[in-house]
Amino acid sequence: MQRFSLFLLAATLTAQISFEDIRKSPNQNWLTYAGDYKGQGLSPLTQITPENVQNMVPKWSFKVPLAKSLRARPIVADGVMYYTNTNSIFALDARSGRTIWQYIDTQAKKEAVNRGAAILGNQVYFVTSDCYLVSLDRRTGGLAFRKQYANIKDGVFCTAAPVAINGKIIVGSAGGDEGMRGFLAALDPATGAELWRTYTVPVRGEPGSETWGNFIEYGGAATWLSGTFDPDTNTLYWTTGNPWPDFYGGDRKGDNLYSCSLLAIDASTGKMKWYFQFTPGDWHDWDAQSWPILADVTYEGKPRKVIFHANRNGFLYLLDRETGKYLRSSKLIENLDWATGIDANGRPIPIPGKNPTPEGNRICPSVNGATNWMSQSWNPATGLLSVMVLERCDVFTSSSKTPEPGKNFAGGGAGPKPKDAGKYFLRAFDPLTGQRKWQYPMTGKSETWAGVTGTVTGLLFAGDDDGHLIGLEAKSGKHLWHFQMGESIFTSPITYMVDGKQYVAIATAGSLFAFGLFEPVKSVPLPPIKIP
Repeated sequence: MQRFSLFLLAATLTAQISFEDIRKSPNQNWLTYAGDYKGQGLSPLTQITPENVQNMVPKWSFKVPLAKSLRARPIVADGVMYYTNTNSIFALDARSGRTIWQYIDTQAKKEAVNRGAAILGNQVYFVTSDCYLVSLDRRTGGLAFRKQYANIKDGVFCTAAPVAINGKIIVGSAGGDEGMRGFLAALDPATGAELWRTYTVPVRGEPGSETWGNFIEYGGAATWLSGTFDPDTNTLYWTTGNPWPDFYGGDRKGDNLYSCSLLAIDASTGKMKWYFQFTPGDWHDWDAQSWPILADVTYEGKPRKVIFHANRNGFLYLLDRETGKYLRSSKLIENLDWATGIDANGRPIPIPGKNPTPEGNRICPSVNGATNWMSQSWNPATGLLSVMVLERCDVFTSSSKTPEPGKNFAGGGAGPKPKDAGKYFLRAFDPLTGQRKWQYPMTGKSETWAGVTGTVTGLLFAGDDDGHLIGLEAKSGKHLWHFQMGESIFTSPITYMVDGKQYVAIATAGSLFAFGLFEPVKSVPLPPIKIP
């Protein structure tokens, strides 16, 4: 491990970050990966508006060492930004981008993408690729503990940003494309000791195991993206990944619980309250990994606590948050040909002949999904949910080769034809009716993983498919501002405030950037030039 402490913002780092502080985020701070526990992606900051966003300019940049494909979203607390890369974390002055300290875990035995950090008290947390929870003093970068919670020998690795709640750090698991058993775990923030663990694939004889044939021991259903949380009911909402092998389900016939699902988990015990499965027995690698957005709305004339979920399988779902009851769904994309719709019980109505085949079968949406793990934004004032979507079809193939756990073979594969690269759109929906209100088309190579963040002033910030950070009018999708970042963008933006100034930050493939409003340089009168 390696740590360098260059300077401290001691005046801003005296107060601890409490659970109640996180509940109030975002404000001037951005204290969780999703911005807030409910995943709504909406900031209350008002300094940058649709009227002045055209005056936004770069303020600073930070080249992340050895970065090639950054996936993390920063968190900001008291003027300090915490940013992760593979097995490393950096504390930066959020005003200037200067390094405060950095920690590089040289003991890690694997490399993988990392999606971010969590903060609680005076500690900042992140996970290594080989599944250690690392706790550091947020003021100095000093190591408090490094606790293993899974073993890469079991096919598991770790990428998700931890979620800090009251008295617990919640961590997930990755590796579902190679054969493993997914789980969600709660760890003690002071020691890293395990408090509970919930597996997302049952063992034989447990409820749900009857929905599997072979491969249940390596069934996947990974939890590689952070979930959301309702503090009032102490419920975690977490999505799960695909069953394994990805593209051939002939040996695992059945629904394959609890893959491709949304799980409601009691945060005190880890006990599952309910589940909803989006794609039973998935053959297309359509993880459910997209934040479940928690909202309180009026639906059919009555107040209702709901979940919005834009799924990789091409449908936008509305669920009851308290029971998991299916309420309605609609299409996210136009090119959707594997199902005619969703029935009254929430199950897809499949179209025959739309599974992978040895010779290849063109299916829509693509293996990347209609949407994916990129952030979304819900604005209760406008009633609009903004989602990045991909209109693309892929050729899906299956293989007769027997899949072997840990061999990185998924029973087939998928990819676009050269003439079918697809197109990204940022679309705004009324999630209570499914009606599309507007769309913003993008040019590019259909390779972005960028998401969107909104503000109460009526702005949306997003990364586009051509490497721009863009600012749009939230109610119409009208383009207001853009900046070419010079690299592809695989992350989502945030916004924060320090010393009375609002910033917008986003990472490209290799660097972190912050933007703010232009400030004219105050001229200082110079003495007259004396000519001899």
